[in-house]
Amino acid sequence: MNIDYIARDIQDLLIEASQYFSVICITGPRQSGKSTILKKMFPQAVKYSLKDVNIREFALTDPIAFLNQTQQMMFIDEAQKAPELFEYIQGIVDNNPDRKFLLSGSSNFELMKDLSESLAGRAGVFELMPMSLNETRTESSSKTLDDFLYDGLFPAICAKKNIAKLLYPSYVKTYLERDVRDLLKIKDIMQFLKFMKLCAARVGSVFNASELANEVGVDGKTIASWMSVLTASYVVYLLPPYYENISKRLIKSPKLYFCDPGLVCYLLDIESPKQFSRDKMRGNIFENFVVMEAVKHRMNAGKEGGVFFYRDSNMNEVDILIKEEGEITALEVKSSMTYNREFENTLKKLSGWIKTPIRRKGVVYTGDFENNIGDIEIINYKSLTL
Repeated sequence: MNIDYIARDIQDLLIEASQYFSVICITGPRQSGKSTILKKMFPQAVKYSLKDVNIREFALTDPIAFLNQTQQMMFIDEAQKAPELFEYIQGIVDNNPDRKFLLSGSSNFELMKDLSESLAGRAGVFELMPMSLNETRTESSSKTLDDFLYDGLFPAICAKKNIAKLLYPSYVKTYLERDVRDLLKIKDIMQFLKFMKLCAARVGSVFNASELANEVGVDGKTIASWMSVLTASYVVYLLPPYYENISKRLIKSPKLYFCDPGLVCYLLDIESPKQFSRDKMRGNIFENFVVMEAVKHRMNAGKEGGVFFYRDSNMNEVDILIKEEGEITALEVKSSMTYNREFENTLKKLSGWIKTPIRRKGVVYTGDFENNIGDIEIINYKSLTL
């Protein structure tokens, strides 16, 4: 049975922000629920979708008339298709602060570039990712971990309006034909698809452009350009290393993750939860899921960054560090169902490696035993709260 709407963690923040900004903009991956949440939270808004060729032509040829069709709150979907509107919106809200606009768009790079130039200080900008564990606890409670990760967290799947084996092939085809062709003008789409698949095979690994360049058969600059598009269109997420020296943090290599585990499964040619349960990448994909939970936690609070991994020159490593209000939450991620005290080894030593105060330490794993008493919490992934 289809579910009409699943409440999103960011929705109260959007309502609050609308009291202070004339323009609310949501970016994020295709099909992450941007239009749905704006329609749900702001039912009074009059919607115009620039996917419609006729509406887009009207917006481009006579932007003032288009924007003045209504004095009500105006919702412009796929706003990146007509970035020329942003300067006119700036003029309208400067002259009439009571006018309100909602903007949504899937291509982060283009949309953010134009927003930063035209609507700086006037727009509250938020990112909406596929659904979080917290948002889907009811819907996913009956699923096994293998089903959960194979299905992924796009709203259409969580609301039972689509299934993984149909959604992801269409998703990748749409992404390649629209976003990639528009942004990169790539002639050999199959070569780019190979690049995406090789990235999926490196989930949880440090990003190495030269290594990928050798395998794909292009130069390092091309790989860097392609990776910028994957990140800008919310296909991958590059997790930075944690250094208390910020300049060092900016020049060190990040780890590579995808924004949705179901998409990774599809790109790795995993065709069922049963196959996934035996796949050598299962642990990496589970880690990917937990990392993105931390990222979504920050995004849904309207905060940028703040999620890292730790690795030093002696190869000591902690999977996730979340920095909030000057303190660290440190998490190790293990796909094992059996708890082993060795999982705690690096967490016990972390305070000797960094000076930042550590508020919380935990091991997230797939077993049933849990314990929140003591220095290190033992957490089943379903109970994870951040």
